[in-house]
Amino acid sequence: MTSPDITPGSTEGRFDPALLESLIEAVGAKGCITDADDMLPYITDRRSAQPHVAPVVVRPANTAEVSRVIALCQQAGVSVVPQGGNTGLVEGSVPLRGKTEVVLSLSRMTKILDVDVGNATMTVEAGAVLADVQVAADDAGLLFPLSLAAEGSCRIGGNLSTNAGGTAVVRYGNARDLVLGLEVVLADGRIWDGLRGLRKDNTGYDLKHVFIGTEGTLGVITRVVLKLFPKPKQAVSALVGLSTEQHAASLLTRCQSECGENISSFEYIHRNCLDLVFELIPGGRDPLPEAHDHYVLLQLSSSKTGSDLREALEHVLTAAFEADEVEDATIASSVEQANALWKLREDIPEATRITGTRIGHDVSVPVSRIAEFLERGSELVRDLHPCARLIPFGHMGDGNIHFNMVAEAGMPKDEFLGPEPAIRRGVYDLVQSMSGSFSAEHGIGSLKRDDLKAYRSEVEVDLMRTLKSALDPGNILNPGKVV
Repeated sequence: MTSPDITPGSTEGRFDPALLESLIEAVGAKGCITDADDMLPYITDRRSAQPHVAPVVVRPANTAEVSRVIALCQQAGVSVVPQGGNTGLVEGSVPLRGKTEVVLSLSRMTKILDVDVGNATMTVEAGAVLADVQVAADDAGLLFPLSLAAEGSCRIGGNLSTNAGGTAVVRYGNARDLVLGLEVVLADGRIWDGLRGLRKDNTGYDLKHVFIGTEGTLGVITRVVLKLFPKPKQAVSALVGLSTEQHAASLLTRCQSECGENISSFEYIHRNCLDLVFELIPGGRDPLPEAHDHYVLLQLSSSKTGSDLREALEHVLTAAFEADEVEDATIASSVEQANALWKLREDIPEATRITGTRIGHDVSVPVSRIAEFLERGSELVRDLHPCARLIPFGHMGDGNIHFNMVAEAGMPKDEFLGPEPAIRRGVYDLVQSMSGSFSAEHGIGSLKRDDLKAYRSEVEVDLMRTLKSALDPGNILNPGKVV
């Protein structure tokens, strides 16, 4: 039996003043924003300068208030758009255009509730900023390894709702691998308390995974039990210059063979990315004396004392030099030098944003085929859009590449964006042919909803719709997103 399609939005037109009064009563006057200027940060997506529209932004202070807000909206038949830091790139945390939807921001729910050093866990509210969670873990002598370019503004609830990845996935896994327990408010306002810090718990279905990676369409995450890890006692970073994508892949294989679990990050960077950073962001300096077509930025780390990571890395690089796979490399000799190398990587998304116009793809393929994808994808773009400037970079260690392109200086926006549909279809078809994913870590939102239908089987999409219909029969939670 096929479940019904999920229709975007649930209400249109005028917002009921009685509902607004009830929402204000539920969260207090300071918890509701109705002024158009004050709402802008909550209704403007990073991919579009044109703000969306919402009658109100509701900012509850605790789980009980979230529950009350959702129950009120459910009774009124009004849709709710859950939101963390609003740093997404697929219009998943802003209202749909032409619909009347309440934005539910968790930006007031920021508490670090508990750090259990003996259990290596931390319990936080879903509105906690990722960087604050990292600091709290560090203060306790532990590590929370999720690391993203937006970590100073993104929030844990949003990280979990999109199953965020970042630079440390190769060692620690995605966001879902860093969670032990959740508290979730359901579509009817009920609260599921699954805040358990257990490594082993086979008591029925593992319900937390129903809500991680589903972009707030099945429930609103309000509190989280996170896994912590031993803090690295030493780390070494290096930037490596190479002539081909295949040599970058070969270096990954060497590192995996020689260094194993000590690899914490392995990032691919095309030369165009560094050139763009040097052009648009002050203070950058080329770490190597000559330019190379391709780079790898990698980090080894260990929580053990006595491990000579630098010696291990030098051994790997020497073997790669002798095999003519590496052209040059620099190993950071201080924390400051390492930070400077990583800043270059972190500045790439900001540099692409500054250009104002880009065509972007967040894709993944099996790690064994990442070099092939880069080669074939680059050839595809050169054929379809010879004037585009390729800006590919990303997490080579887990097969995730941000396959982007920007306009050359002076190119009109319409001219640059003209081939975008053909490029997107070509890139996605290539990824599909390589058993990959057209959405690796940024989610589906509303922008990729049609792509989900095109690139996932009817059975898979039907299962998603069945889950949505069962947990949110009124379709009030982030409708029009994902399915």
